[in-house]
Amino acid sequence: MSGLAVSSLVLSHFRSHRAARLAFDGRPVAIVGPNGAGKTNILEAISLLSPGRGLRRAASDDLSRKPELIGWKVSAQVFGLSGTHEIETFAEGGEARQVRIDGKPATQVAMGRILRMLWLVPAMDRLWIEAAEGRRRFLDRMTLSFFPDHAEVSLTYEKAMRERNRLLRDEVSDPHWYGALEAQMAETGAAIAAHRRSTLARLIAAQDGAETAFPRAEVHLVQPDDAGPDLAAALAAGRRRDMAAGRTLAGPHRADLGAIYAAKGVPADQCSTGEQKALLLSLILANARALAADLGHAPVLLLDEVAAHLDEGRRAALYDEICALGAQALMTGTEAALFDSLGERGQRLQVAEHGGQSRIAPT
Repeated sequence: MSGLAVSSLVLSHFRSHRAARLAFDGRPVAIVGPNGAGKTNILEAISLLSPGRGLRRAASDDLSRKPELIGWKVSAQVFGLSGTHEIETFAEGGEARQVRIDGKPATQVAMGRILRMLWLVPAMDRLWIEAAEGRRRFLDRMTLSFFPDHAEVSLTYEKAMRERNRLLRDEVSDPHWYGALEAQMAETGAAIAAHRRSTLARLIAAQDGAETAFPRAEVHLVQPDDAGPDLAAALAAGRRRDMAAGRTLAGPHRADLGAIYAAKGVPADQCSTGEQKALLLSLILANARALAADLGHAPVLLLDEVAAHLDEGRRAALYDEICALGAQALMTGTEAALFDSLGERGQRLQVAEHGGQSRIAPT
């Protein structure tokens, strides 16, 4: 089964990369170099070929190489769901980020219809023990891989909620001001919830019967009881309470992702650090398997420092699963030995830093 892939990547004034050109052959890629060399910056640039703010959620101005701050550009040739395309995303002189596909202005949603992309970064290692916001973001990123319009629906919901919150803070009591906003929140909120439930069902199905060295995670959506099946009615009934709080207290923006280590029956937040990392990897791999089954193509995987805390057996199992999927996985690590079990199945790049500038060379 072939995977979606980035075949070439050009960076201009992007973070530590003043100018860089990379060519990929579709195999997994091991990117090796010391901390601070610019390895993660390569993954971040690729993540911007999908909808959203990328794997670091950075503001556009923060992506521009310092001290020049003249803007930045990421260009790529990709093999996507509709064939080969050129995608460019860039920002100039503090202006908003723009997208071009095959030379024509496009939306971020359009990128999601070409490439499907998943990532795992070290900041997510504490996902199960920190605030619900990070777990919602993780769930919505997986959901976006199945439903490219999920981001657009979510933005519409959030815009309506911000307007409703403004009315609440201004202590507006006239129900006519709330009606249209709450109806829009109910419509888009139902779509968000349906997308999330479908995603979790696909993840569960992709784990069932899979031969994998990573533990099965029983995942479920935790939705506040006060939202109920009829969000519009819940919002109308909760206006007085919400006005006292100054914000909306019911809706999909308050949902949470729950997970249980199935073999042990232990909630994810009570597992060891290594078990929590293994559960995350299990979900990413399940997501990739489900997408490959749906689309006939595995997604692009961005795995930052993924091998550092895995034992040799789990590292080998991870590479075996990636290769069996036919996925292009770009993985970073500080030592080449971390990728020994990948062998000739992968491509290798060395990244070094010289005078504040990243340099890339094949190995």
